[in-house]
Amino acid sequence: MRSSKDVTVNGMSLHAEIDGPAEATATLVLLHGFTGCAASWGDHAGALAAGGLRVIALDMPGHGESEAPADARRYAMEHCRADIVDVLRILDVQEGEAILLGYSMGGRIALYTAFAGFFRALILESASPGLASEAEREQRRQQDELLAERIERAGVADFVDYWEQLPLFASQQALPAATRAALHRQRLHNRAAGLANSLRGAGTGAQPALHARLPELDLPVLLIAGEQDEKFCAIARQMARLLPRAQLEIVPGAGHTVHLEQPDKFDRLVRDFCRTYASHAL
Repeated sequence: MRSSKDVTVNGMSLHAEIDGPAEATATLVLLHGFTGCAASWGDHAGALAAGGLRVIALDMPGHGESEAPADARRYAMEHCRADIVDVLRILDVQEGEAILLGYSMGGRIALYTAFAGFFRALILESASPGLASEAEREQRRQQDELLAERIERAGVADFVDYWEQLPLFASQQALPAATRAALHRQRLHNRAAGLANSLRGAGTGAQPALHARLPELDLPVLLIAGEQDEKFCAIARQMARLLPRAQLEIVPGAGHTVHLEQPDKFDRLVRDFCRTYASHAL
């Protein structure tokens, strides 16, 4: 049964899309990438819910139907972590019950949030632990600030045209035209202030580096990367060496957005992992 709910936590409203049976024995929480939203998971939420999971997809701050605070500090990782856990508690998700899945920006937030100790397992798609050095982070913060200013100055449509031409998303050109058009429309359904402040507060430059903490994360972790995305394949391999309980899957025929480019393979990987690490067998 599919439903949506706006939940107020810590003075801000976050939007959630909920699918799956109320009696599900495990919950899967989905965090989208930058410019995405809960709806950008498309058919995946329904497909995973059909496998017996309760699926909760969240709109992160500044995205989709969630609020877009004017203060960029409100988007910081520590606030995202608190918001996610508090929303789930309100939705009757108990500690140790849920598996957290994040894509790209959502993956960075998911990794940071996993250290809260609330989740049973973690799935990271095309994600990273941040930038290792302060010099790299400062350079990226400056780049993100310039991009944020461009979004505020020229608007969302201009930015989306620029964003879709990045080499990172080149493999998306092989997607069906209807899929690309739907993705474009979804990206346009954002606000300039929300995207700009998300970059400032939760961008890669603002994210605390987590490399040194990865050996402490004693959770089952599934790492997914697309074979054509060489940068994030290398990052995933590095994380797999550092995480105590990591499973690495490099998916052929996909770039950065595995769930769009190889959807059936993505769903199989996620379902199999969730069956293994659900609180009870699904």
